[in-house]
Amino acid sequence: MNKQSVSTVVTKDRFVQALKDLGVSSSMILEVHVSMDALPFVIGGAQTIVDGLFEIVKDTGTIVMPILPLDTKDPSVWQDPNLAPELYEAVRHGVPMFDPRYCKIAGGPVVENFRNRNGVIFSSHPKCCYAAYGRYAKFLCNRQSYHFPLAEESPAARLYELKGYVLSIGCQLKDCTCLHLAEYRSDCRPIKVESSCVEVDGKAQWKKYLDLDVKCEEFNRIRTNMLQRNMIKTVMMGDCPIELFSASEAIDELTSYLEKTVVYSLYR
Repeated sequence: MNKQSVSTVVTKDRFVQALKDLGVSSSMILEVHVSMDALPFVIGGAQTIVDGLFEIVKDTGTIVMPILPLDTKDPSVWQDPNLAPELYEAVRHGVPMFDPRYCKIAGGPVVENFRNRNGVIFSSHPKCCYAAYGRYAKFLCNRQSYHFPLAEESPAARLYELKGYVLSIGCQLKDCTCLHLAEYRSDCRPIKVESSCVEVDGKAQWKKYLDLDVKCEEFNRIRTNMLQRNMIKTVMMGDCPIELFSASEAIDELTSYLEKTVVYSLYR
């Protein structure tokens, strides 16, 4: 069977022009989410996308991307692989301490490429770390609470304060990490105890912390209202939507929705 030939390609110049057409400027603070599978064939792959982001933001703007470590959770809650209970203790002793530059992460090749660029800095949390580059990188990443890591002491809250934006390339609202801030502000989730392997006095140690049982299933439900209110700007690259919207406006919209529709009785 013959493979379907490529009819559309994306170069760095074409990608940068699409961002400019969308309204992205060099002064913006952008939380970026990218699905490479949604884009047409990109010459140079993830490197081209990151190069394009750096070119348009230059030295006056800021790029942030969430890093979601995969091996820092306690092995008792792992799903891939699903470990036998008798292996938990051995895995706890064998898991390396959290290091945002080298740990195994989710998020795809663009996040992987971005976190290895010169000048990128990191926030400190082993469950949801942020990588950031640019003018406000240190301000965004400097202080992240170990407990409730996406609440008011988090890069998500700093993005809200700075009136930053979300740049979504082939992704959905449920993929937008900063929107979890709405869950904390609406008191709609139960609290749970988690643990991660972190560095304490130069040694690996499992440390417990409190967090909400965050979810993202409801996030996409505010999309229709956001579109009706012209809160989302969109350009197309082939069949892939590239979207730009205000992080603070989206967080406020989701907070209002969750307050009206999701009730956790212990908080009310």
